[in-house]
Amino acid sequence: MKQLKQPAFYILASQRHGTLYTGVTGNLIRRVWEHRENRQDSFTKKYRVHQLVYFEFYEHFLAAIARESAIKRWKRLWKIRLIEQMNPTWEDLYETLF
Repeated sequence: MKQLKQPAFYILASQRHGTLYTGVTGNLIRRVWEHRENRQDSFTKKYRVHQLVYFEFYEHFLAAIARESAIKRWKRLWKIRLIEQMNPTWEDLYETLF
């Protein structure tokens, strides 16, 4: 598995306009793989939230954490608009990371 070590903020979805999950990681490929493989008993496993629909890379973890904290407070509609600006068809972007 290719290693992509850079701080990132990401959003996963169960389907188009479905359940959303936000996260921060230092290795986006590994972390999304862990979600997809249900490596932990978690929200993403319970609600089948496995599609990578949005991500942003950062140079520093604190910036990625701040972005996630801000977006977690957003209204759902704002999150959907953010996703659709980058990914209007809600494609799973996981394969684009390789």
